[in-house]
Amino acid sequence: MAAYDSIADWYENEFVAHDGDPIGIKHALSELLGSGTGPCLEIGCGTGVYAPLIRSLGWRPLGVDLSSAMLRHARDRLPTARADGAHLPIRDGSLFAVVAVMVHTDMPEYPSVLREVSRVLRPDGVFVHVGVHPCFCGGFADRTDPAAIVLRPGYLHQHWTTASWTDAGLRDKVGAAHWPLPDLLHAFLDAGLTLERFAEGGRPAPVVLAVGARKR
Repeated sequence: MAAYDSIADWYENEFVAHDGDPIGIKHALSELLGSGTGPCLEIGCGTGVYAPLIRSLGWRPLGVDLSSAMLRHARDRLPTARADGAHLPIRDGSLFAVVAVMVHTDMPEYPSVLREVSRVLRPDGVFVHVGVHPCFCGGFADRTDPAAIVLRPGYLHQHWTTASWTDAGLRDKVGAAHWPLPDLLHAFLDAGLTLERFAEGGRPAPVVLAVGARKR
């Protein structure tokens, strides 16, 4: 997403500059991707912060992103190309694995991205989606109180919003798309991906929903 150009330095130095795995992103990615060999494409790789984890599992990470500023941070972490996830410059059936980590809300055409994932994957290739939880994160979810979440009207509707319960995140800076859970999962099925495994992370209600799928 080109809108990230203006916040790339903040993203690299402040937003993801933390130790550990506070909301379970790395755990979910590792669990659902598993070990393997061959190229693993990360769609919306941003600054490439998940490349070391992907590499530690035996895969060879590659990344695409629309933000040239984010890619400047990523170039020392993995091979990259500036490209749209909905129009990948990759031939059909050529990849063993694809991942998308915390980016689906940045992509208003995410169902088109999923169709591209299916196109570029080899038969039985694996796809791992790790994203904000559609049921508990969004402009409708007031998380001001860390011990409780208040769900307000808005979950049932697809929309793009900059409404946010905090100014420390991304939604108020670049906006975010939302799909209710059935619509999100149906987009996987409509793309020809078979759902296999799931994971959640974060408290007191999940912040992250991860989906492991394969090309039929």
